[in-house]
Amino acid sequence: MMYKKYKLHPVSAVINFLKGIKELLIPLFLVLIANGFHSNADEANIWEYIPMLVFLAVLILYLISGIIKWLTFVYWFEENELRVEYGLFVKKKRYIPFDRIQSFNYKESIFHRLFGLVEVSVETAGSTDGRPEAVFTAITRDAANIIEKETKKAKVEQKQDDEVAHSVSSEEALQEVRVIHKMSTKDLMLLATTSNSIGVVIAGVAALFSQIVDVIPTDWIMEELSAMIEFGIMFIAVLIFIAFFIAWILSIIITFINYYDFTVVQENDRIIITRGLLERKRFIIPIHRVQGIKIIENPLRQLIQCATVVVESASWGFGKGETNILLFPIISKSEMLNPLKQLFPHLTFELDREFVRPPRKSKPHFYRVYILCALPMVGLCSYFFYPYGLLSIYIVFLIYFLGLWQFQTNGYRIIGNQLILRYRVINCVTFIAEKKRIQVIQRKQHYFQKKKSIATVQATVMSGASGATAKVAHLNESDVDEILSWFERRKEMEKEDGT
Repeated sequence: MMYKKYKLHPVSAVINFLKGIKELLIPLFLVLIANGFHSNADEANIWEYIPMLVFLAVLILYLISGIIKWLTFVYWFEENELRVEYGLFVKKKRYIPFDRIQSFNYKESIFHRLFGLVEVSVETAGSTDGRPEAVFTAITRDAANIIEKETKKAKVEQKQDDEVAHSVSSEEALQEVRVIHKMSTKDLMLLATTSNSIGVVIAGVAALFSQIVDVIPTDWIMEELSAMIEFGIMFIAVLIFIAFFIAWILSIIITFINYYDFTVVQENDRIIITRGLLERKRFIIPIHRVQGIKIIENPLRQLIQCATVVVESASWGFGKGETNILLFPIISKSEMLNPLKQLFPHLTFELDREFVRPPRKSKPHFYRVYILCALPMVGLCSYFFYPYGLLSIYIVFLIYFLGLWQFQTNGYRIIGNQLILRYRVINCVTFIAEKKRIQVIQRKQHYFQKKKSIATVQATVMSGASGATAKVAHLNESDVDEILSWFERRKEMEKEDGT
């Protein structure tokens, strides 16, 4: 029997080429940073042009590769499978059973939108390495809908064969769709202001300025600055304020482009996240694939009672290699619990209750080792950069107060079949997971902890190739043993179910 075979849109060749250019931007920028943006016209040295020639050759290869992939890439539906085949000299074939397909994720760049196209990524039950099972670089929306319809049709037929057709029909009749959360302009500004993107912008501008400084009339600028500095320290403060204000504006623009129209929608047992201005992304998370939830508060967001909510999923995220997904990039803590309860009614979010804390005897363990490591650096700075090097002694005080902050933050709670761990490096992280989702719980104890009868507990859930971990340090041994006993009861129940 012959099956109809489908091809990618011709624009996919150009999109693959543009992706290649995007991947080369950072290496090209690093080469320019290393060699400078200008070349010496008086010295005709061919070696200066070799890096650029290599980049040009790589670009040509990307273009040829994109054309070949477009010409050879075909997909079709056969025997309850989505089949993909591509390659010129080496034919690559991938057969994906419909029943293993978990979700379809979509991206729409400006180039896609011009032609009414979409990039579709197929995620299967075995997608744990951060890569989709198949990617359709550029197909029409109708073609994307056909892939989804064929997948749903095959799954329905399989369920009917298993004599549960009545449940399928009832599920299809209840296509419940509700908007859980939508970021406002105020949220975007808060996200930009409290994220680290301002520092990234300043570092990028500084690196760029270091290379274009030769084409700027620095002598004239320095003369003008020398004259202006006579007005005093207030003028310097104004300049610093202006620099940070510009960095803040750029940070808002970057955040606005990345998180524009960030919307979380629940459709039956799926979470659908859409975001982006220039590149529109749509990501689907089956709720049963969610392994754990992390509520992250950096110091600045703690002051304004806001947090970031991250989902640890046995899926892959928006970017290559991403396995943790931003559910709420920033949200008020007073508004956070209601949408979380809507999405995960089986979980308990009692975060204001008292946690089991580390004992007072463990307090020195949070800062003692780090202070001992910092003292030689403080001594060297004080000796070689005297007298200003003496200021490095403040590093010791910073480590001490950070250790106290970590001691006050760390703790755990057990609520039925649910474990909540709270810890801090700099950001405060609250980790929530059901017992059945936890892959392993470890007890760690070094020599000095053993002398004080304290230990560290670490929980791991499935997320990517290595899993996602949460660790609470320097708890009482008895508390760690209680967590292990709670987890061991799961294994006993699984054995009983198996027998």
